[in-house]
Amino acid sequence: MRIALLSDIHGNLEALDACLAHAAAQGAERYVILGDLVGYGADPSAVVTRVQRLAIEGAVVLRGNHDEAAVIGPHNFSRLAAIAIRWTSTRLDEDELGWLGQLPFTHEEEDRLYTHSEGSDPQAWKYVLDAGDARVSLEATEARLTFCGHTHRPALFGLTATEKLVAHRPTPGVMLPLLQPRRWLAVMGAVGQPRDGNPAACYGMLDTASSELAWMRVPYDIGAAAAKIRAAGLPEMLAERLFTGE
Repeated sequence: MRIALLSDIHGNLEALDACLAHAAAQGAERYVILGDLVGYGADPSAVVTRVQRLAIEGAVVLRGNHDEAAVIGPHNFSRLAAIAIRWTSTRLDEDELGWLGQLPFTHEEEDRLYTHSEGSDPQAWKYVLDAGDARVSLEATEARLTFCGHTHRPALFGLTATEKLVAHRPTPGVMLPLLQPRRWLAVMGAVGQPRDGNPAACYGMLDTASSELAWMRVPYDIGAAAAKIRAAGLPEMLAERLFTGE
């Protein structure tokens, strides 16, 4: 089965639609949404509606910290993030907020763990920024494969049978084997707001039959997404950063 893994959409409808179209063309048979549907971008309601349709069709949808903040208010957010999430909350109706508030923090199936942040304490919203963070997450679970988002930067870490933690640099579009007996943690990057210097939307494609994973980069209409942010009266930086992927 080919599973498309999408994280950190952040209210960017143009990026989401581009990734969904690309994933369908790549033969995606299932979708996993790793949280942060909203925040920063100008289309929170439309994004929620798209993802709700995917959920009805069998997609796994998880809660991110921005999804939670839309419901209960921002905590430990930057100034820009807090402004955006408060605006977002006013653009979602009661049913949409209720749906976001009931999303699970994790989902496990077969040898895989899906979560927004990491595996040791998914509700604490910790970041996997380096090999040490990856080790903490991997050692806290039984899953052979962990998939997360949250950092907006693609990354891959492998824990060997001798407990050596190895970091790998994903190459866009190249399927990487997730070989046993290693255990793996993959950070899927961001659909709606990449921060690795590449403005193209990012999502992952997992082939469960071959146990291979690729990070896909998808161009989208950044100008349209940015124009909506400006028209909404949100901070200019939220529009500008889409063009640089930072």
